[in-house]
Amino acid sequence: MPLPTPNRYEEEDSFIERCMADDIMVEDFEDEKQRLAVCQTQFEENRKNIWENKNNNNMEKRIYTIETRTEEREDGTPVVIGHASLYDSRSENLGGFYEYIERGAFTPDLIEKSDVRALINHDQNLILGRSTSGTLRLEADEKGLRYEFSVPETSYGKDLLVSMKRGDINQSSFAFTVQEDDWSTDENGNNIRTIKKINKLYDVSPVTYPAYSEANDLTVAQRGLAIYKEKVEKEKEEKDLVMRSLASLKIELAKRK
Repeated sequence: MPLPTPNRYEEEDSFIERCMADDIMVEDFEDEKQRLAVCQTQFEENRKNIWENKNNNNMEKRIYTIETRTEEREDGTPVVIGHASLYDSRSENLGGFYEYIERGAFTPDLIEKSDVRALINHDQNLILGRSTSGTLRLEADEKGLRYEFSVPETSYGKDLLVSMKRGDINQSSFAFTVQEDDWSTDENGNNIRTIKKINKLYDVSPVTYPAYSEANDLTVAQRGLAIYKEKVEKEKEEKDLVMRSLASLKIELAKRK
């Protein structure tokens, strides 16, 4: 019989409790320590697979150098506030194209339906907050996607706070999938991708490096760029064919005079 696997978004404690009480697990692993180890492995492997599948299922990441700051509430609780993305802001060259996120790409409905985590460097092991638990607050404001979370009382949470206060970390990133985009060419011949609607948000992250460390962060966009280039080239060939046909017709008409 197959071993138990976590349900989508099932918390670790809930899964471990269910796994430990599973009849098959109790029968196959009478030793509780061994059973616990197997259950923990099942949870970690499944979480890893889910994350890898997201990375391979049209998920993209973008990194912005946007002001991200720390504040303290009246009760002394430290919070991190920033924007994961800005509207109508041109990206750096992303490998043959530039990108804009259109105003309105982030909506309250999008935020409500997305189970978003705040992570450090997109590392699912370094969780800072979660939208569905209320520890991460997201808002689509006039600038873009705003986020805010209370810094957890963990070693990496405290390290993040120190690094941000020192100015060592001041970039933000977010992971997402696109529902609708559009390609065009500007007056300087640059390929432009405009993201019109975000389909789903996965995480927002304070990040160390303002660069793309993994090629798959841009796989979806590069695929779209290739399709756009092919379309432009085809339209150019069709236009050239029409022009050549017209030129041939003019020559033929001139001969008949």
